[in-house]
Amino acid sequence: MSCLQDKLKQAYLAGELAEAVAGLGLEDLVFDASQYLVEDVIASANSANSETLIVLTHGAGANMQHEFMTAMAKGIAASGARVVRFNFPYMRANAIDGKRRPPDRAPKLIADYALQLSILKLQFKPKKIYLVGKSMGGRMSTILAESLKVDGVVCLGYPFIPLSGGEPRLEPIENCLAPIMVIQGERDKFGHKGLVETWPIMKKAQLHWLTDGDHGFKPRKSSGTSLEANLAEAISFIRNFINK
Repeated sequence: MSCLQDKLKQAYLAGELAEAVAGLGLEDLVFDASQYLVEDVIASANSANSETLIVLTHGAGANMQHEFMTAMAKGIAASGARVVRFNFPYMRANAIDGKRRPPDRAPKLIADYALQLSILKLQFKPKKIYLVGKSMGGRMSTILAESLKVDGVVCLGYPFIPLSGGEPRLEPIENCLAPIMVIQGERDKFGHKGLVETWPIMKKAQLHWLTDGDHGFKPRKSSGTSLEANLAEAISFIRNFINK
C-alpha cells in the first residue's frame, strides 16, 4: 500500500475520508490509462448521458476483464455514458505475478476506491457519477457513498449473507446516502428473493429480481429464460436508473 493509500485508509477509519479526499493535490491524481478499461461514449455529444461517468467495480473472485464485467460495461455504455473499470489492489498484484489472493480488507478497498474515483473525476470532469458494482464491488460502492457524494449506486448481486454465515450485511444499504438500486438473481446464494424481501430496510432501495438467476444472474435451463436475457434486463434497469 502506498503512503497516499494508507493516509486515505486511516482517514476512512477515523470518519474523515471526505476531508482527506478534498485535500488531495494534482500530483496525487495522475491518470495512468494502462490501469483502466474505458468504454467511451457511443451516443452523440448531445446525449443526456454524455457527461455521465459510470464506475464499474468487480467482485471478489473475478477482475475487471471478466466476461460479466465486459458485457455490463458495453451494455451500459450504449446509453451514451462513459463506463470505466479498474482493478482493486489485490487484483492488480495478481495481474503482475499471477498469484491468486483473497480480497483486501474493506478499509484498504475503500481507500483505493476513493483514490480511483478522485482520479477519474479529475480526468473526465463528469456532471453525474454512478457507482455500479458486482457483489463485493457493490458493497464497497454503498460504503463509499456514505462519505463521498455520488448520484446513485447500483449493486449487481449484493452479497447479503456471507458464505461463512452470520448476520446480513444491511448496514451499508441503510447508511448509503445516494439513491440505491439492487439487481439480484432470484436464486442468489448470497441473498435469495424469499429472504431479502422480508427485510424492511430493502424498501429504501429499488429492488429488481432476475428470473431464476444465481449470483452471476445465470438461470437454469428449465427456467425458460437465459443468461443473455437476464443481463439485458439488468442493463435496462441500470439505464433507466441513470436516465432519471
